[in-house]
Amino acid sequence: MKKMILLSLLTAALVMASGEYSNRRAPGFSLPDSFYQQHDPQDYRGRVLIVDIMTTHCPECNKLADVLVELKGKYRDKLAVLSVVTMPDNPNTTDQFKKEHKITWPFLFDSGQMISSYLRVTPSNPEVHFPHIFLIDKDGMIRNDFGPTDEKGLTAESLAAEIDKLVK
Repeated sequence: MKKMILLSLLTAALVMASGEYSNRRAPGFSLPDSFYQQHDPQDYRGRVLIVDIMTTHCPECNKLADVLVELKGKYRDKLAVLSVVTMPDNPNTTDQFKKEHKITWPFLFDSGQMISSYLRVTPSNPEVHFPHIFLIDKDGMIRNDFGPTDEKGLTAESLAAEIDKLVK
């Protein structure tokens, strides 16, 4: 009995120690890219998915883009990446950004609802900060997230360590 209680407490501590938005089913969405093709997280089941909420004019997002390019090259087909932007970004700004960073994955255009859903934006929690990435496992569960204040979490090495846990 004592072992069961201890195990329950340890499990709860691990869950609370992970990202603020982790350990829940990734909210569904269907968003268009610049070619009007719709993308849905369900399309990427069976692979680890990074959902990157960003903007092309954010300095931290520019740094993170290069990290994500490196990770995509390392994991290839085991990892999918979707970058999600909202206004004022548009197909012109994202195409230029993709070209500058040699990005091959789609950029999706959101009017704010998807971003609000992932970041749990409410009247009492109205702020959105960029970048924010979500690591989604092969079954569609958010397993970790990293916001703009997670400097240690936004390195290729630490993200790779988290991805390694999910690609098994």
